[in-house]
Amino acid sequence: MKNKQLINDKMRIIENLTGINSSKINYYTEVKKQNKRLEIIHQIIKDINIDMSLGDIIERVYQKLPSVIHCEFLGLALMQEDDLVMTAMIPNCDCTGKPVPFKSLLWSVVRERKSRFYSLDEEQPMLLECPPVKKLNLASLALDPLFAKSNVIGVLMTGSSRENAYLEDEMNFTRQLADQLGICIENARLYEQVLKSKSEWEETFRALTDPILLIDKNYNILRCNNQSEGLPGCPSNMSPRSKCYTYAWGRAEKCEHCLMDEVMITKAPAYRRIQMELGRTYDVHYYPVLKDGRKVESVIQHIKNVTEQVKMEAQLMQSGKLAAIGEMAAGVAHELNSPMTVIIGNSQMILRDGDTSESNTELLKDIYNCGLRCKKIIQNLLTFSRQDQRPMARTSLNDVVDRVLSLIQYQINRNNVEINVELDPDLPQVLANEHQLDQVLINLLLNARDALENSTGHKKIAISTQIRKSGRTTCVIASVTDNGEGIPQENITKIFNPFFTTKAATRGTGLGLSVSLGIAEAHGGTIEVDSNPEGGSKFSLVIPVNTEDSGTGGETFAQA
Repeated sequence: MKNKQLINDKMRIIENLTGINSSKINYYTEVKKQNKRLEIIHQIIKDINIDMSLGDIIERVYQKLPSVIHCEFLGLALMQEDDLVMTAMIPNCDCTGKPVPFKSLLWSVVRERKSRFYSLDEEQPMLLECPPVKKLNLASLALDPLFAKSNVIGVLMTGSSRENAYLEDEMNFTRQLADQLGICIENARLYEQVLKSKSEWEETFRALTDPILLIDKNYNILRCNNQSEGLPGCPSNMSPRSKCYTYAWGRAEKCEHCLMDEVMITKAPAYRRIQMELGRTYDVHYYPVLKDGRKVESVIQHIKNVTEQVKMEAQLMQSGKLAAIGEMAAGVAHELNSPMTVIIGNSQMILRDGDTSESNTELLKDIYNCGLRCKKIIQNLLTFSRQDQRPMARTSLNDVVDRVLSLIQYQINRNNVEINVELDPDLPQVLANEHQLDQVLINLLLNARDALENSTGHKKIAISTQIRKSGRTTCVIASVTDNGEGIPQENITKIFNPFFTTKAATRGTGLGLSVSLGIAEAHGGTIEVDSNPEGGSKFSLVIPVNTEDSGTGGETFAQA
């Protein structure tokens, strides 16, 4: 035991004499200092959030540095295209946001891609021009390049009022700090670019006026552009975080016309046109979103209200048909007009001579009167066949009824249909396009005739005009009533849809009522329907008396 104690004492004496203990203390002190600096860098990087501004980043670093190195000034200059711009510094000064002069030592750090240390007691005019350098009387300045993907993106400036404050150890620390800050700043820049791109896409997405939905395979809406006004069945208080068939179409279960399953299987876009009961028409496009180019992850649904477009297409189609019919009718009318003039003229001359018997006189009068009637029909036919845009003028619905009946009464009567006419003699005039109103009433009368085709009883069509007053509004109404087949309840809301028809393909195109409603609406009015599925329908053309404001709208349909 005593020998062991003696050996230990000798060893302590030798260590003291050779300075081994002193070296150990210095070594441990140096290691502790290095660990402290690494810990500070770790804390700085940990405290920096990816969405922090560059000013906040510099402030966060500046708060930590005095515990490991001398630092009274900290600045950051970043490359912006071809300029090196003073981006942030503490304390702040007027040069923030301004380009660094090309002769500055900061540019030499960028060009050489190496850290530099400067003692400011030497002549460094370009550095002394920086206000914080002069204000704080800095004696030492360390400049370290910031790297991102091997490119210099800026310079970190660290300053102290102590001379020779940054030796080899301090320079190693500032280089390590600059390397980490370069990564943080580049990440912040990338994050800002991603946010900017995200914001631009979202703004573009929201700017689209048509509803667009991103839907998963379970019909859940992942994202939408909140254009709920353009959706067919979306209540105002409906949350977009629901099923697509509920939010978009107001249904409790999957739509029977949905093409989602087809898109999931084919991985190809799909399209369908849907007509709603209230007369609206929608084009629905489906686009698959593929994951890794193979599996359908979700589907984009684009819903576009094309009701007005479809109506316009129907009007153009009807206009083309009427133009062809009108051209043909005009040719026939002109051919008939000449011989009819001869017949009327000759009968007048024979009657004026008075050399005929009483019985022959009566026959000639019949020839003359029938000739006049035929001539009137021909004139009405010529008027109806004209395709020019006629101006809005004061018109009586009674005259419209008389003119239309002169054209098609025979066509209806030959089907054994009785026509009853009851016109209000005190009916006020309306501002309207006569040609268009003729077209509406002809269509309503021909539809009434067709509704009576399968009737076995007494066939009747009643035409009436009347006045309706409601508050300050006065309207004139021309009604066509038949006792034929009624309209099924499920079709009442569809009959004004373009191309909707229950007739055979050779009997109708489904455009008549659609175009007629458009004409009525252009005159500020509408068409009302009252039908009994068991039999009998009534269609009423309603036109307000004061329609001066609708004059331009009526001309829209002048070619219909």
